[in-house]
Amino acid sequence: MPAATGPQTAMKSLDATRVTISSPSDAEVAEKIQYRLDHLTKPRGSLGRLEEIVMQYGLARGTAKIEMPRKALFVFCADHGIAAEGVSAYPQDVTHQMVLNFAAGGAAINVLCRQNDIDPVIVDMGVNHAFEPGKAIINRKIAPGTRNFLHEPAMSREQAVRSVEAGMALANAAAHLKYGLLAVGEMGIANSTSSSAIAAAISGRPASELVGAGTGVSEEQQKHKAAVITQAIERHRPDAKDPLAVLAAVGGFEIGGICGFLLGAAAARVPVVVDGFIASAGALLAAGLAPAVRDYLFLSHESAEPGHKVMAELLQVRPLLALEMRLGEGTGAALAMGLIDSALRLYREMATFESASVSNRSKT
Repeated sequence: MPAATGPQTAMKSLDATRVTISSPSDAEVAEKIQYRLDHLTKPRGSLGRLEEIVMQYGLARGTAKIEMPRKALFVFCADHGIAAEGVSAYPQDVTHQMVLNFAAGGAAINVLCRQNDIDPVIVDMGVNHAFEPGKAIINRKIAPGTRNFLHEPAMSREQAVRSVEAGMALANAAAHLKYGLLAVGEMGIANSTSSSAIAAAISGRPASELVGAGTGVSEEQQKHKAAVITQAIERHRPDAKDPLAVLAAVGGFEIGGICGFLLGAAAARVPVVVDGFIASAGALLAAGLAPAVRDYLFLSHESAEPGHKVMAELLQVRPLLALEMRLGEGTGAALAMGLIDSALRLYREMATFESASVSNRSKT
């Protein structure tokens, strides 16, 4: 796996990383990108959001001379104590079984990574299983799963910080390996419950408005899930303005890892494609810690989970695709990476009016 064999770089602390993240507002770079977009052999603006993608990517990277990026997708995996409350349609063992499936190359995310020339990187942030040495799995395990947050905080604040800093270090290593476009996905039975709880804690919205089918639970189970989240938030009352407190109260180790990964990538000026509902919970936490991180994020798709629309509004980032997906793993992110590739290739390879000797004067 790329990050497992990459250079060992000095790990910055969370606070040291946060202060380095700023919005990539370079007027000269923006002007150069817009000039080329406007002089390609097409009507101005006719590629719609593909042109927005090019602009956001170029500004994030700090250059109008955009190269086709090397791509990697990190799948952060962990178990959740809240699974004991019957909030998922699947038993907890499915987490480690699916991690093994990822490592063996047999999951949906593996197929899409192969199709789109993306390096998949599987990260154990807290799976309740001891994987055999030699498996294609990076071990960053904080603990073998979180605690049941209905009765006690999911993790300590120290564990929350550790999970975030582990994600930051992985992003830093990926940047040193010259990846120019990264993505995050996840796996963890019951992690849609944690994500709904994070969204509820930060937005102040009722859990009943945010909870969806997740892994395929019934309407009655959805009501139970919402009730569990409501009780947990009333018990812990995490400060919505303190992302680490929210993570510690109701989060997951993989969500903390995603949060840190987004911070580390933004600090290195590498854009990241964020998969659906659970990965967006990590993005919410990251944006709370460093608001400028939003400028480095692409939301891959509009999840079928109802709470995802609330997350996207809070992040002020518009998803690229709408495919009614709720699989997770990073599948939406892998598809969106292909779309971003297309946008960048058009920018790089289309002829300009001048080079193609095509008139750019419209009839009046």
